Amino acid sequence: MVSPLRYDSNSSEYKKARRQHWKSTKNRQVDVDTSWSPFRAAEKRYKARFPPPDLSAVLDLASLLSANPPALYQPTRICGSDVFILPDVPGLVLLPAFACPQDQRHLVRWSLRDHARHPNETNLDAHYVLPAEGIWNAHLQSRTAGTEPVLIRAKASLDDGSLPRSSSSGPRQLVANDTASVDNFPTLQSVPKPPPEPSTTVSDCCVASDLVPKLRWANIGWSYHWGSKQYDFLKGKGTIDPFLRDLCKRAVGTVPWERVFDGDDLQGWGDDDCRTWKETYEPDAGIVNFYQTKDTLMAHVDRSEVCAMSPLVSISLGNAAIFLIGGLSRDTEPIPLLLRSGDVLIMSGPACRRAYHGVPRILETTLPAHFSQPPDGDDKTMDWEPYKAYIRNTRININVRQVFPKGFDPHTLDAM
Repeated sequence: MVSPLRYDSNSSEYKKARRQHWKSTKNRQVDVDTSWSPFRAAEKRYKARFPPPDLSAVLDLASLLSANPPALYQPTRICGSDVFILPDVPGLVLLPAFACPQDQRHLVRWSLRDHARHPNETNLDAHYVLPAEGIWNAHLQSRTAGTEPVLIRAKASLDDGSLPRSSSSGPRQLVANDTASVDNFPTLQSVPKPPPEPSTTVSDCCVASDLVPKLRWANIGWSYHWGSKQYDFLKGKGTIDPFLRDLCKRAVGTVPWERVFDGDDLQGWGDDDCRTWKETYEPDAGIVNFYQTKDTLMAHVDRSEVCAMSPLVSISLGNAAIFLIGGLSRDTEPIPLLLRSGDVLIMSGPACRRAYHGVPRILETTLPAHFSQPPDGDDKTMDWEPYKAYIRNTRININVRQVFPKGFDPHTLDAM
């Protein structure tokens, strides 16, 4: 159980949330929520700023390590280790506080300084001409005394007619992508993947520091094409950072997979045997998500990986978040989990990898105290200051996965 959210009823933030709630609900039909799916209802409940949501049904991973762990959702500890599973979500593995404070600080700096830059695509690349060193390093440069701010030009302002333009008008259409598999991989590979259309509403020129809060994601490994919700394998595979790779492989290697899945659970898996994941798991794609405290990630299913069995490893950094995990449709009541900095969550097996999941809420002021200090071995405290300031109101999530099943060669299209 998570402590209830408490707000000062006299604060301007509380009063603003109350006004917005009143404006958004005054003309709402009384029974509008009866049409919501269980997952949508949970999203609405935890996303609400007013009234503050009840967190009594949220399972805090940190509580699993306490002397008296909660019985909520019947978490099961495996073999006396700090590895937990939930019986209602086969294949979901919880590793509370798996990443130590030093590793957390290292990954925050890596995410911003080393990874969110060329050649790794970010959400900002579609709309701006970014410096090769990335938006974060341009921001750091602007902080140096006597240095002129780094100016960033919008792509639309430099359009000579060569930029992609959409023939459709109106709001953006949702993409219902087909579930990837060995059988339809050649078809999915042939789907056109045009570059995204740059926004015409952003400022023609802005300071690099102003774009830092707008950084939302950075691609890892195989390039993901958001327009089609499929991978663009023609771009080739980016490198996986060795530190991140080793941490994810260590997380997978910690789990006694024969206790997570029994014999019946392995029916229809083909040659993908979870009992060999400690040796065969090899992450080759993923994403770094950057959440500001009011950001959300609505319900979705990961359908783009050809392999729907092998582990997806998710690492939480910074402020805590409520994570919802449901079933194969939105009609399954989701389980709400509180993910704190350092927690690792693993989604594995067909029931879990294709389950609906989302992040309806980032919890403000939940940053651990250890982010006030730079990574060990770094005596330049002032160099850590911009990272400390950024992560104070941010959650970073790093998740990696294995796109192809064992023995599948995407270049020859020959399966095992």
